[in-house]
Amino acid sequence: MTVRTRFAPSPTGYLHVGGARTALFCWLFARKHGGQFILRVEDTDEARNTDEARQAIFDGLAWLGLDWDEGPQAGGAHGPYFQSQRGEIYARYFEKLVDSGRVYESDGAWRFRFERRPVTVHDLVCGEVTIDYTDESNTPDMVVRRSDGSFVFHFVNVVDDLEMQVSHVIRGEDHLMNTPKHLQLIEAFGAVPPAYAHIPLIQNENGSKMSKRDQGAAVGDYPRQGYLSAGLVNYLAMLGWSSKTEEEIFTIDELVQRFSLEAVNRAPARFDVEKCAWMNQQHLLRMSDHDFARAAEPFVRAAGLPVPENFAEIAAAVQEKVRLLSDVPAALEFLLNDTFPCEEETVVKVRGNAAALVWLASLAGHFNALPEWSADAAKAAVAAAAAEHGVKAGQLMFPLRVALSGKHGGPDLGAILSLLGRERCMERVRNFVRGPL
Repeated sequence: MTVRTRFAPSPTGYLHVGGARTALFCWLFARKHGGQFILRVEDTDEARNTDEARQAIFDGLAWLGLDWDEGPQAGGAHGPYFQSQRGEIYARYFEKLVDSGRVYESDGAWRFRFERRPVTVHDLVCGEVTIDYTDESNTPDMVVRRSDGSFVFHFVNVVDDLEMQVSHVIRGEDHLMNTPKHLQLIEAFGAVPPAYAHIPLIQNENGSKMSKRDQGAAVGDYPRQGYLSAGLVNYLAMLGWSSKTEEEIFTIDELVQRFSLEAVNRAPARFDVEKCAWMNQQHLLRMSDHDFARAAEPFVRAAGLPVPENFAEIAAAVQEKVRLLSDVPAALEFLLNDTFPCEEETVVKVRGNAAALVWLASLAGHFNALPEWSADAAKAAVAAAAAEHGVKAGQLMFPLRVALSGKHGGPDLGAILSLLGRERCMERVRNFVRGPL
């Protein structure tokens, strides 16, 4: 059997991380089994559909790397891939129900006549779920065509899955209770249903349902915040799925190799913004210096900072210190400009230490006396200045860091010394000793 999965968003708003996670699972399953991934746009809600929302879906999936084999822009043998263009197909299927006596008119609308018996869903994630349709008062016949002639979601959803030969429907658990309705429709059409897998919903950290207004909900925000697509894909994959190992960091190709529906959890997944940022950091750490610098450069330019020829070397100095690409400008501004923000409390603390100012003043002289400048030579000068005052070199390291960067933390001190060079280091140390930066 050829595996064919589909993602069917409605273009009524931005791409939500819940939808992106569903698309990811569909894409991973299709790629794992050498199948096809279909993008189908459910755009029958004319009052709420927007061109911007439709483009946001396309852009979001493309940024995540979830390429579709069939659908808008890609084409395919089972189009059109916009529901608004499939009216003739729906009318044809509706006539099948009319001819078989499975629908009847009621107050201008048309209802599908359920068979009054229990219906069991054999779900690949949730197991067997049975809904008893015996009591009509609990399960009234379903409207499939409204009085204005338009078809309802349940009807067109089933028709499209059959027409597009979808083999596996992977979707959110909130659709589980709809599936028995869909199974009855499929039986009425004399067709074989796809396999169903309903995946757990995504919740906020407090256990509430993650809405479109919640932090982290919009996929389109992540590139602007400095996330790598690889970082977000990795995190979304871990929301509701487990690798069954202690490993957490995977490339998208590794996820394809490992993914299975059997490893999808039943419990709702909670979105942890901090964990998401941490996971992004792990992917930043895996990048080459060149690739990291190239990814960080737009954020540095957007902050109005210069990008010198040795930017790749400068960026590499902070690669281990940032979680997001948007953190890079603040992390390396002191390496690019001689005027930069400082941590006032840290600077005041160091400048209030009279002994530290004496050590720093002495250090400037040792820097000046060096025949050649390098990180190792500068560190040797630090050791010499410290010995001159009867203290350990480590006691001078922190005041020096603050004098050079205005911060208590940051890149390796050796990298700072090397990148700033002798003249800038001497000037900053002397300015720090003389007075406020």
